Amino acid sequence: MDITAPTNKDSAPAGVGEVADIARIMHAIPHRFPFLMIDRVVDMVLNQSAIGIKNVSVNENFFQGHFPGHPVMPGVLIIESMAQTAAVLVVETLGPAAVGRVVYFMSVERAKFRRPVVPGDQLRIHVTKERCRGNVWKFNAIARVDGLSVAEATYTAMIMDQLAER
Repeated sequence: MDITAPTNKDSAPAGVGEVADIARIMHAIPHRFPFLMIDRVVDMVLNQSAIGIKNVSVNENFFQGHFPGHPVMPGVLIIESMAQTAAVLVVETLGPAAVGRVVYFMSVERAKFRRPVVPGDQLRIHVTKERCRGNVWKFNAIARVDGLSVAEATYTAMIMDQLAER
């Protein structure tokens, strides 16, 4: 499958960051269904911040077992959506220097879950770069639904060459 990454650096209105649609996201990170946890990235300000969007559908495969009759998005997948948003920001920031490289999770700190995320919700994952030293990046994130905080975390990731198959 060949997916080209369209750029829309010139199409964003003044004062608003870049937008990455699903094709651009899939060009930036290797995640695919059923583990691709973001649908769009908006307000991306390279080397600073981005907002990932996840439209939560009742058709998500994890709802089959979490929880039958009372579907709730697992907190670890909300954290994963934060990490994927940050990974897109890292790859987009590095541009050609990121080709052939992958962003790997290193740590998660101060994760808090404030309320359940259920089918029909739209997660807006606000990610802000705290710092970058070499190939290690640290981020703060807050996930919101209808403007209300549902989760937050601080986490660290490293960009490196893809691991060779074992």
